[in-house]
Amino acid sequence: MMTPVLCAIEDGVATVTLNNPPLNLVTLDLTRRLSELLDSLADDPAARVVVLTGAGERAFSAGSDVKEIRGLEPGAMRTVKLDKENETYSKVDDFPKPTIAAIRGLALGGGLELAVSCDLLVVEEDVRLGLPEINLGWFPGSGGTVRVTRRVGEGRAKEMMFFGESIDAATALHWGLVNRVVPKGRALAEAGAMARRLAAQGNVALQLCKRAIDLSFDTTENQAIAETLVLSDEVFRTADAKEGARAFFAKEQPRFTHR
Repeated sequence: MMTPVLCAIEDGVATVTLNNPPLNLVTLDLTRRLSELLDSLADDPAARVVVLTGAGERAFSAGSDVKEIRGLEPGAMRTVKLDKENETYSKVDDFPKPTIAAIRGLALGGGLELAVSCDLLVVEEDVRLGLPEINLGWFPGSGGTVRVTRRVGEGRAKEMMFFGESIDAATALHWGLVNRVVPKGRALAEAGAMARRLAAQGNVALQLCKRAIDLSFDTTENQAIAETLVLSDEVFRTADAKEGARAFFAKEQPRFTHR
């Protein structure tokens, strides 16, 4: 049987591949395996950055496997499918280390909802991204209504979800849905280069910086700033902070501990 999620770790970068080609549809088994892998990588010091991608060239992921959904009773849709997906996608969103989605081909429905759970998105110039659930009589149920809206704003999010039409890479970049657009065939290489650069940074600083940024969505402005001060105090106590200051005055590249 094909393993639905693959992982390889090299130079501090864990490359996680959705392995259900040709469209890398999100199945219950894939969701479960991804959840287990995220738990493992969160505690693995060898994995300082995660790159999430899809096998093959046709799709990062074209969304949920409708065959699994078709047989479910209405009340079971949430307990069997959506609860599991939301739990796993939230693990990506809350993952303590930086995450980068490398997208080729299609990222639709639950596939796009998974991608926007990552911190950064790199897409190839010919990709199509969309949330077509409205065409099936429902709406995005695995975090897309929140995470896509946070990236593109209310009006554009409603346009995407009300009409269910996909957008191209240039539009996605203009709207702020993605971070970088690269030539066809280069998404994984670009995401890998970005990940290696991040893996060379002070890992504690990156993790605390990610937490500080996320606070802006999770609480009031004053509370977020107050909690950021606590995180700043924590980072300045690390060996990496002392090494960064030493290297700055010595005009050298810092040698971070990555712990």
